[in-house]
Amino acid sequence: MKGKIIGNISNLYKIKVEEKTYEATARGKLKQDEIKPVVGDEVEIEIVEGENNKAVITQIYERKTYIKRPKIANVTQIVLIVSTTSPKPDLLMLDKQLAYAEYLKINPIIIINKIDLKDTYKQIEETYKKIGYEVYPITAKAPETAKKLKEKLKNQVNVFAGNSGVGKSTTINALFNENITLEGEISKKNQRGKNTTTDVKLYQLEENTYIADTPGFSTFEITEIESSHLAEYFKEFKEQIPKCEFVGCTHIKEENCGIKQAVEEGIISKERYERFCKIYEEIKEKEEHKW
Repeated sequence: MKGKIIGNISNLYKIKVEEKTYEATARGKLKQDEIKPVVGDEVEIEIVEGENNKAVITQIYERKTYIKRPKIANVTQIVLIVSTTSPKPDLLMLDKQLAYAEYLKINPIIIINKIDLKDTYKQIEETYKKIGYEVYPITAKAPETAKKLKEKLKNQVNVFAGNSGVGKSTTINALFNENITLEGEISKKNQRGKNTTTDVKLYQLEENTYIADTPGFSTFEITEIESSHLAEYFKEFKEQIPKCEFVGCTHIKEENCGIKQAVEEGIISKERYERFCKIYEEIKEKEEHKW
């Protein structure tokens, strides 16, 4: 019997099979093979107690995608949320997340929340739309929000990500029209969200459409990407790389760099390039201290 893992607490897995949900453990062989099931996995299960909906996972099917932090498999779309205020937009983190989505070959969409509180969102929207990303400005608690987003999320396994307090849970609750996740409060003292989501869960919005709420975070590392390849995952940098004079150009200090030239000509946003430089230096420093 084939199902999908929709939750995991202390090595007990919730498996959805059509309209039924089973509680399952992983068969010992999986542990010997050092394969640990994660939320989002398509698995084969064997019923052990039919009356109590108890089962055991006997096989994990090949993953299409895998995100290490937080652990989740077979995601097809990453929904990146920033807010206009409380907390203020963290575009450095957004650019890291976009680079990571490009690296994983998972389609990203950007949501700018709390547009009723500040109109600075228009510049952010313009910057990322120019690059080629889909951007949706919303007010999570407004009724039209769900209608706007539902169509975009259809037939996808969507993972929502962003800083604590940006409105992930509020947006998800609006989509379902009920409080299925615990909404956080913003700490007035430090203007950071109190982290209310502690584990990964998959919620079924409609047939073949799932939403994952993930723990909020204040930092985000992309250790899988090497500094020398970072530019390849900045979407608008790609076509400028062949214009660099030197093979292996870092696009930081070199002369006759295609990317730096594009920044000067206004083809690439200066602010986004500056954030690229910061991310590059962060990765480079970690590489140098790796051993």
